[in-house]
Amino acid sequence: MIDINLDTIDCSGEPPVREPERQYYYMAKCREIVRKKTEELGRPLTASIRTFGCQMNAKDSEKLCGILKQLGYREVDEHYETPDFVLYNTCTVRENANLKVYGHLGYLKKQKGRHPEMLIALCGCMMQEKDVVEKITTSYRFVDIIFGTHNIFKLAELLYDRFTGKTTVTEIWEDTDQIVEELPAERKYTFKSGVNIMFGCNNFCSYCIVPYVRGRERSRKPEDILQEIRALVADGVVEIMLLGQNVNSYGKNLEEEITFAGLLQRVEQIEGLKRIRFMTSHPKDLSDELIQVMKESKKICRQLHLPLQSGSSRILKIMNRQYDKEQYIRLAKRIQQEIPDIALTTDIIVGFPGETEEDFLETLDVVRQVRFDSAYTFIYSKRTGTPAAKMEDQVPQEVIKDRFDRLLAEIQGISSELTGRDTGKIMEVLVEEENSQDETLVTGRLSNNIVVHFKGDKSLIGRMVKVHLDESKGFYYMGTMTESMDAE
Repeated sequence: MIDINLDTIDCSGEPPVREPERQYYYMAKCREIVRKKTEELGRPLTASIRTFGCQMNAKDSEKLCGILKQLGYREVDEHYETPDFVLYNTCTVRENANLKVYGHLGYLKKQKGRHPEMLIALCGCMMQEKDVVEKITTSYRFVDIIFGTHNIFKLAELLYDRFTGKTTVTEIWEDTDQIVEELPAERKYTFKSGVNIMFGCNNFCSYCIVPYVRGRERSRKPEDILQEIRALVADGVVEIMLLGQNVNSYGKNLEEEITFAGLLQRVEQIEGLKRIRFMTSHPKDLSDELIQVMKESKKICRQLHLPLQSGSSRILKIMNRQYDKEQYIRLAKRIQQEIPDIALTTDIIVGFPGETEEDFLETLDVVRQVRFDSAYTFIYSKRTGTPAAKMEDQVPQEVIKDRFDRLLAEIQGISSELTGRDTGKIMEVLVEEENSQDETLVTGRLSNNIVVHFKGDKSLIGRMVKVHLDESKGFYYMGTMTESMDAE
């Protein structure tokens, strides 16, 4: 979105102190180096970014990709072409995410052995853990650049340091109050985009490492958010996803008095924007005001992600979730009553330390009462540095697997039933891509996020169309397009 003319930037003096001007300076410096290397090689320098983790990581990767493109790098897939620069944007929510990165690093070591000029960078949440950084700097010394979540925007500056002599560049910030968003970005989709509205988390759930790696909550100013969305809409975006670890606590650290519901009302007024999504919502902060705004909105999508984590009040207290089973059910029922066509989705952890069969049955009871449209189910993953990691009475793996399978079967049965409720209706679909299995079909999503496949070609991608939902296939629909909505 930010279109910088780096040729107009004076790089003869000292770098600016203010951001983002400082980063524009280093982008210009790096681009000159990349140009020279391109001339020497007789081809463009190439780069590959691999993203692990959540939507906020994906948004960060779009910015990282945008910076690299400004420097003159051409994006490639490392599976098919050996890049000159490889960057992994890491996640550390679950142990498996860390293990994946270490596995990929083993592969990259061989690649770098064959291509010594290759540069390798690691950033993101995993890099905010001191023991991880220590392990990488001692056991994976071939990594060139290491940075964390708080200084994502400094990629060009760190790359310049590496270009100009440093063997390894490591810069990890423990925390920050800075928000630097005015940087180029390379969007994955032309018609939809994520928009960061806040960073960090203050909740300290006992199993979660996010507050330790993402820092304390800090909200962007509403006018900056609105300006970014207007620019996106002018560039062809019709759907935005407002992103934050807990969007319901948006605005609490701002001088201007504004709630998340108030922000949504302002976003709703942006002409040309057709759909608004957001995540993630913490149940303890979801207000009646937000429910009312969602109910009255013409643009907010009919889907709400409301993490449960456990249906046992005892376990929820140990998790430090700050609500109990009954409060969660009352909230869910109130949302469903006020917004009857809402699709509620959730997160559930199985096998939290000390979880008994009775606790697990409480979770099943909530699932049956609330009837979620879908759920992300996770096996508890011990994260060093969190209170839960030190808890005794860890649940045996065979017990966890049995419970996980039972929970999944319950959720899938309910989800299949709910998906079919709109069969025969004509509904609005945002077309997102050509169907990967059948080139005569395109694939899109309803407001409630359910997938629809129907006859069409790639000219429909990014457009809103009306589709008759012919048949439910359990978790998606087959449909027939009736008309385009673009003229409306």
